[in-house]
Amino acid sequence: PLEFWQCTYITIDQVPKTHAVALSRPAWLWGMEMGANEHGVCIGNEAVVTREPADETEALIGMDLVRLGLERGVTAKEALDTIVLLLEEHGQGGNYYEDGTACHTFHSAFLIVDRTEAWVLETCGKYWAAERVTEGVRCICNRFTITTELDAEHPELRSYAQSQGWWNGEEDFSFSEAYSPADEALQSCSSGKELLERQAGNLSVHTVFDILRDKDSGICVDSDTFLTTASMVSVLPQSSSSSCIHFFTATPDPSRSIFKPFIFVDDVKLVPKTQSPCFGEDDPVKKQPRFQSKLDRRHDLYRAHEWARSVLEGEEEQGQKLKEIMVDLEKQGMEAMEDILKSTDPLDPAEVVDLFYDCVDTEIKFYK
Repeated sequence: PLEFWQCTYITIDQVPKTHAVALSRPAWLWGMEMGANEHGVCIGNEAVVTREPADETEALIGMDLVRLGLERGVTAKEALDTIVLLLEEHGQGGNYYEDGTACHTFHSAFLIVDRTEAWVLETCGKYWAAERVTEGVRCICNRFTITTELDAEHPELRSYAQSQGWWNGEEDFSFSEAYSPADEALQSCSSGKELLERQAGNLSVHTVFDILRDKDSGICVDSDTFLTTASMVSVLPQSSSSSCIHFFTATPDPSRSIFKPFIFVDDVKLVPKTQSPCFGEDDPVKKQPRFQSKLDRRHDLYRAHEWARSVLEGEEEQGQKLKEIMVDLEKQGMEAMEDILKSTDPLDPAEVVDLFYDCVDTEIKFYK
């Protein structure tokens, strides 16, 4: 194994063993926005605004921590422990955007789950709070959601808040009240939570797809200034004898994308058509000063999907036909996965080793 591991900005010590991961990430950086590992651990990341500005000094960024947690954690709790240990050792900081004109910095929140356990982890610099989710639904957004129910925390979390005058040491400690900025309008988690709660007792993969495609709530965004760049849904059966199934769009705007299934098996076939090109040491992210130019990082599926999006947006008859094809392709994939989930027979790896590859290949052929 490698002795050191190059992350987006810094190099850290590598560990003797890492786990296979499937990742959804901005093409220019090393980490990931969301992903899963071979043990059924899934992590999603969200930028959060806090009382303190995030550090511009290059360190680990939240998306690096997602990948590192998945590479090193067999369970959700192990992934959480990995993230907070690395936060303490290396800190978090650096530009979150591929932008040479300004440094956009954030702190991070994480939703960390496995087959039997779920955690919310929210951070401010090296300080953090974690809450175990035991019932209902939970969302993360760019404001803190952990209040007084802390199941784990940085050992100096409360003393630091008290030293800054954010908590008087006498009232019940609320992480969000202590560490959130005062009087700042931030995104609310309520829209996603409300949509999920409406489906309580009737939640399915289809309904989660629909929620991620909901534009009225602001969950799915397609504007001139911002675009939902990718989406992911995971099914994690509690029984270890059943396979976890992860659905990725690998394309922007889920309302105009196809969710495609992926299952971890040995020797799974890689999918170059969803991998952005690698520019090595010539990449502007690796040169100082950083981001002085931009490269075309689109992968093959992304390029094909751009044509599909233009048809869906502009040509009514052709767009409707294409939409029907996309819906049918997604439906076929879903039905096949439902059969796998319902089956009591062990999964034959040979049946799914090229599952995601074939789905991507078929999607591109329909676009062409």
